[in-house]
Amino acid sequence: MKKTLREFRAFAVKGNALDLAVGVIIGAAFNAIVTSLVNDVIMPLVSLLTGGFDFTQLFIALDGNTYATLEEAKAAGAAVFSYGSLISAIVNFLIVAWVLFFVTRALLRLRHSREEAAEPAKPAVKQCPYCLSEVPAAATRCPHCTSVLEGSSKTAGAAE
Repeated sequence: MKKTLREFRAFAVKGNALDLAVGVIIGAAFNAIVTSLVNDVIMPLVSLLTGGFDFTQLFIALDGNTYATLEEAKAAGAAVFSYGSLISAIVNFLIVAWVLFFVTRALLRLRHSREEAAEPAKPAVKQCPYCLSEVPAAATRCPHCTSVLEGSSKTAGAAE
């Protein structure tokens, strides 16, 4: 039991668990913003483009009766399939996915640029192991002692 508690404590205080908790909290707040954006901005604009059509009033009463509004159907106690709410939820999802795509893409680009900056530049010259002179990195033969350098297709014994 003590081992399990130690493992849990190590997990809970690791940066990953804390990052996850912060991400969940920020995600919940972001969800509220996106829901408001969809319900208060995007869906009214879509409704305006569709001639005043209110997507929240799209429903099917499962009791077989016809109701003028969703509220009327719910007040009558009818079970309803509110597919207008489903359309709003799909729009919510697409907005969240779109924003997460751009955030993830930006973070990956930032990480990639940091990795490129961290890689040391390859030297433009190398040292001849025979005469210790500096020669261009792409050279296959030393211009000073004419030795065949490592990495060339020729053998070292051919120059000697």
